Amino acid sequence: MISKDRFEKRIIVTGGAGFIGSNFLRRAVPRYRQYLFVNIDCLTYAGNLGNLKTVENDENYVFEKIDVRNDELLADCFEKYDVNAVIHLAAESHVDRSIIGPEAFIETNIRGTFNLLELARRRVHDFRFHHVSTDEVFGSIEDGLFSELSPYNPSSPYAASKASADYLVQAYHKTYRLDTVISNCSNNFGPYQFPEKLVPLTIRNALLKKEIPIYGDGGNIRDWIFVEDHCRALDLIFHGGRSGNTYNIGAGYERPNLDIVTGICRIIDRMLGDGPRERLITFVGDRPGHDRRYALDSSKIKSELGWEAVESFDQALENTVRWYLDNQEWLDDCISGEYLKYYEKNYSRRRN
Repeated sequence: MISKDRFEKRIIVTGGAGFIGSNFLRRAVPRYRQYLFVNIDCLTYAGNLGNLKTVENDENYVFEKIDVRNDELLADCFEKYDVNAVIHLAAESHVDRSIIGPEAFIETNIRGTFNLLELARRRVHDFRFHHVSTDEVFGSIEDGLFSELSPYNPSSPYAASKASADYLVQAYHKTYRLDTVISNCSNNFGPYQFPEKLVPLTIRNALLKKEIPIYGDGGNIRDWIFVEDHCRALDLIFHGGRSGNTYNIGAGYERPNLDIVTGICRIIDRMLGDGPRERLITFVGDRPGHDRRYALDSSKIKSELGWEAVESFDQALENTVRWYLDNQEWLDDCISGEYLKYYEKNYSRRRN
């Protein structure tokens, strides 16, 4: 039984079994022993508790299987651990899925955020709410960079749902004086990313020598950031971000999707020596509302909190490819769904 009174902060991290959430917790749990981290995740297809093996038995970490849409279970969790902070990462995040079935994005990303905010405002005098958002809320930009003051112009149901959640957080700060911070980050890549996103999907297909699909002409540009750099930024914003403020997080590594894919193919060819894999690239019809370019101005977080990307893009991409090559069993388990059994084997019997 955890003694919650011994911890300076009792922080709910939503979506902590996902890609960014698990990377954040593997960093934060050993770094902040004075904090209790309560990982809540409903373990949908992209939530993998196996990502957290290195911290799952730590005294300042606990997991609760909760859907952010379930306000009753959330309320019980807030009370059980006397929660005084939230780092909200849980979200439906795959644009293609939002185009096919937008309802889940509305329910999770908007309703789920609302549920958390409602519980937080009841503890408004001793609470910090960090909402983790995306650059996609801004839409596409032809030239220049998006700042924290740029107007929102979302193109997909996913982006619209995240923009709505951002607005809710801002409103709760202004109306209820809830201590909030928002971070809008660019495209993440790194270890433990579910293989529906461009980088791990490309790696897997390249390893299997399957077709590697690219939308349109492959010229869509994203500002890429290594996930560990993002997690360092989240740490700084949570601890030092000014209440009611938004912070853009971008490494400034703008690359067209085609360059990302060809780069991965060449790295794998060099590592395995059995290419060329670029011939696997297949151009497919563009998806509806596909933004052409994202780019963030990160000068605010750099000047106020001293953050900047540490990992060079080329080295981070090489390290990411190497990780997936060294962890092909993890990759196979994601595709097969075997990782979902980890909860039943290692967690379900621990509850209560």
